[in-house]
Amino acid sequence: MRYRLEFRLSTTNRTVWSDMIEAPPVNRRDQRREAILKVASEVFFEEGYAAASMSTIASRLGGSKGTLYNYFKSKEELFAAYVEDSCGLIAEDAFSHGLQDDRPVEEVLQQLGEKLLAHIYSDWSVNNFRVIVTESKRAPELAQVFYRAGPAVGRERLGAYFERATRRGVLAIEDCGRAAEHFLGLCRGDVHFRVVLNLIPSPGLEVIKADVAAAIKVFMAAYGPRKDPALA
Repeated sequence: MRYRLEFRLSTTNRTVWSDMIEAPPVNRRDQRREAILKVASEVFFEEGYAAASMSTIASRLGGSKGTLYNYFKSKEELFAAYVEDSCGLIAEDAFSHGLQDDRPVEEVLQQLGEKLLAHIYSDWSVNNFRVIVTESKRAPELAQVFYRAGPAVGRERLGAYFERATRRGVLAIEDCGRAAEHFLGLCRGDVHFRVVLNLIPSPGLEVIKADVAAAIKVFMAAYGPRKDPALA
């Protein structure tokens, strides 16, 4: 089964499709679970976490709340599953398909950065990030689910790519995990903070490309291959 992630850039009202992602075969129970998560995502997106109810989700599914509770014991558990699955797909899309060792580092990072920023600036990501931050004090496990399924996966996979690049001599990095944090932070910059605060709209694709290119320039100045002083 193959499917695509869809996200919308609010400034351009354009629907952008990610690369095709391979999904494993699912049985009937898994299909029902995915149907529940799909409907739940629509309700959470439209009504927000606080206003969404299991009754509304069950009604849209066309079944009873009893059936819904057979899969998820509470709204919190359902939301956690929804966040984990969705963040996992985004991490898979941004951090798995382009980290190829036979391409120039700058090209790999440009593609990764553009994908990542397009995802995190989407309406879905911005709204859910706000919800998770709001709910994290009451239910810190939701924040833990989000971080483990999304940011932590990205940091680990990008760090592994940097380790390989360092062994090949195309980067010079001592702490690859920290370097991954640096690059991702450079890409987000101050813009993501202002978008989440609703101070500015989500940037369009051209701004994203320019921001990633600037991040790469700074990153390579810090972590690019060291020149032999004798050859300088």
